[in-house]
Amino acid sequence: MSIETSPVTGSGTSSEFDRDTAVALREPGVYDVDLSAGWTIIHAVNGGYLLALLGRALGDHLPHPDPFTVSAHYLTPSVPGPAVIRTETVRTGRTLSTGTASLLQYDEDGNEVERIRVLASYGDLDALTDDVRTSAVPPAFAPIDQCFSAADNPAPAIPGSSAIADRLDLRLDPACVGWALGAPSGKGEMRAWFGLADGREPDPLSLLLAVDALPPTAFELGLKGWTPTVELTVHVRCRPAPGPLRVAITTRNLAGGFLEEDAEVWDGAGRLVAQSRQLARAPRG
Repeated sequence: MSIETSPVTGSGTSSEFDRDTAVALREPGVYDVDLSAGWTIIHAVNGGYLLALLGRALGDHLPHPDPFTVSAHYLTPSVPGPAVIRTETVRTGRTLSTGTASLLQYDEDGNEVERIRVLASYGDLDALTDDVRTSAVPPAFAPIDQCFSAADNPAPAIPGSSAIADRLDLRLDPACVGWALGAPSGKGEMRAWFGLADGREPDPLSLLLAVDALPPTAFELGLKGWTPTVELTVHVRCRPAPGPLRVAITTRNLAGGFLEEDAEVWDGAGRLVAQSRQLARAPRG
């Protein structure tokens, strides 16, 4: 039996990111999606890409357009292929609306398996005031033409992990590539200029990807391997200006087989446009 769907949200552009985060409304609150193999790490789909896809569905479902805060719990690894997103409105206010979303796939018997559950608040970034009082300053970055891209190291850090790298324009700060040379710094830091390989300009949805798109900080602690996210919370602070973003991620505490990653994202205008914290399992390598 065929399923009637509305026109796909996110599919009408030339951007691969927009096409691969497209959602099709099946019925109120329910969206059919297809998880692209182009955003995988080993065999699992990248958590930031999945968060952007869920973020697009919530932006369509809720009355406010932009993610302000998104908290996701990653329950089981997602794999490429069909999936469904179920959304629900929790509360609608004048400036913020809050909703939940779950991404589900199907096991071999056709039963739904929940992959991710999200709680998010949405608003209108264009309605924010210009009042900014901050002590935050952009971290020191090497100029983009002095940084390293994936082409400078054709061997992937994790076997089978190159798919997502082909869709990103990452330029890693030379101070954070010791792991690729067999000499990790031990500092638990990762910094890179971030863009999409097809040249799509940044927006609030791509910020949800950016905070989880760099190599894990665990690599600079001397560990290699998959670093699966357990929980990820992102705060979107303003709409980013055009041009590459600067993403800085730090880990201060690896203990009991888990680590935290704190990320800051700065745009071309020198503004702090997103912040995040995630808890992840440390790689076993």
